[in-house]
Amino acid sequence: MEVNPNSPSNNSSVAPNALGNVQRPGEYLRQVRLNKKLELADVEQELNIPLKTLTALEQDDYKSLPQATFIKGYYRLYAKYLGVDATNIIQRFDDIYASETGVPPINGLNNSPIKIMGKLPGSNRDRNRKWLKRGLITLAVLVVLGLLVAMIQNWSSSSDDAVEPAAQESEVEVINMDSTVAVSGDQLKLEFSTPTSVHIVDATGKVLATGRQASTLNLSGESPFQIRLDDATAVTLTLNNENIALSPYTVNGKADFRLSR
Repeated sequence: MEVNPNSPSNNSSVAPNALGNVQRPGEYLRQVRLNKKLELADVEQELNIPLKTLTALEQDDYKSLPQATFIKGYYRLYAKYLGVDATNIIQRFDDIYASETGVPPINGLNNSPIKIMGKLPGSNRDRNRKWLKRGLITLAVLVVLGLLVAMIQNWSSSSDDAVEPAAQESEVEVINMDSTVAVSGDQLKLEFSTPTSVHIVDATGKVLATGRQASTLNLSGESPFQIRLDDATAVTLTLNNENIALSPYTVNGKADFRLSR
């Protein structure tokens, strides 16, 4: 506990609502605190006022404190905590403050070099949190959009893969249907060493075979035939069981010619 050589003895008391013989408000509040056997640390914890500020208040060191308006607020808060009336304390402070600082206590706020603060630091944190929240939402939206695009691309790719075999199967069905037609007219036979694309039309305009082929074709139709082979070197052709040489019709590996019996 603090000991003040000028303070009253433990048996003395300070009037709760008057300054008595103590001439300065801070000294008066200090005497009341000591009478109540309170440490400055107790006041600091209860009022949340820094220890340095409380010390300056009790020592009436106004030049170390903010402008008069804040000092009065501190005195009122301190007086309420100690259970004394702040009216006389504020009146005595007004009398002393002007003579010691040269600034009227009423105009202290206007003449103070301390500027009015802007937004508290907490407002910056709130603003940063808002921007962080918006950034996270934007990122989440971009991720979802990316996933949707990837899903659409995968779906399109799967659809294309499904369509291509179906188309090939359709071509094979046409060829098989043509190859099972009752034997009549001229007979064409094509054998393949490697798969290649063909297109064969007879004299009536009927398409006997088209598309990529790999197995032996037995076709029947009316000659002359219009024949196109993408790789003539991979095809062996017979007409009515007679081998047909394809080299005379082949250019750069491809053959496109008219064949009659």
